Amino acid sequence: MKQFIYDRPTQVRDALTLMSQNDRAQYLAGGTNLVDLMKSELEGPSRLVDVRHLPLQGIHETHDGGLFIGATTTNSDVAAHAEVRSRYPALSQAILAGASGQLRNMATVGGNLLQRTRCNYFADRSEPCNKRAPGSGCAAVTGEHHNHAILEWSDHCMATNPSDMAVPLAAFDAVVHYETLGGTHDIALSEFYPPVGDTPQRETLLPPGALITGVTLPTSAESPRSRYRKVRERASYAFANVSVAAALDVREGSVDSVRIAFGGVASRPWRALTAEAVLQDQPATASMFRAAVDAELSAARPLEHNRYKVALARNLAETVLTGLVEQTV
Repeated sequence: MKQFIYDRPTQVRDALTLMSQNDRAQYLAGGTNLVDLMKSELEGPSRLVDVRHLPLQGIHETHDGGLFIGATTTNSDVAAHAEVRSRYPALSQAILAGASGQLRNMATVGGNLLQRTRCNYFADRSEPCNKRAPGSGCAAVTGEHHNHAILEWSDHCMATNPSDMAVPLAAFDAVVHYETLGGTHDIALSEFYPPVGDTPQRETLLPPGALITGVTLPTSAESPRSRYRKVRERASYAFANVSVAAALDVREGSVDSVRIAFGGVASRPWRALTAEAVLQDQPATASMFRAAVDAELSAARPLEHNRYKVALARNLAETVLTGLVEQTV
């Protein structure tokens, strides 16, 4: 094992200061992703700043009726929380679909948002990967890419974002809170992950050394009639081929409000704004749902091995939205 410094601060300011003293330092929370990467020598931090003892745990209502989730709150606690289950059920469902119970007991909200891609080429140091070694190339473009992106990918990278939790957070207009030595900051989840472009190694817009302190779900996005569904290659503990989080309200047979986000199709959770615009005030029918998702996926650029994802995303969204119509009756 390579040696590293281990720190366990109890105040956010102290954690930020420790990070600023070492450009190879990393935060450690549940460690369900980082420790694996260290074991395989894909990550080699010289300092670990353990954030589990910072006052960043818990879930509470905000002053305007939204829901704040602290960054070190475990995935299990979020999924089981009564307010999450009743007001944002798709979030609870996504977390339960995301990993084994043991991992959910350790993994944290902040860490979930920062987990690295599960692309096989990223994990294989014998192959080129621009995320792991910028400028080396992307083996997936001409190699095996059946579970890679169909939207917004580039010749530099076509890996997908692995987070289940981030998909409903995108649908619910979540806001990420973070701190730096310069103060506190907020960023909408829709802007948290940048397009892959020619810098796939930059996976979030967090400045160096920044610490995620929590996530807020706004009351305006509260969606008791919401659902998350995921298609994967085995029944348990597998990353999504395609997933969808959707919320739907129907009034007199027409769509009154709708929220849709996809996972497994891009380098970030994909908010289906085009599909939402097409559906607004239109009949809440299966054919309308298909047409809306087809409009969203008109920008898709699938390759030979992942072409199936276009039909899969359409069928999955139609099934989820149709189920929500039945739920609203």
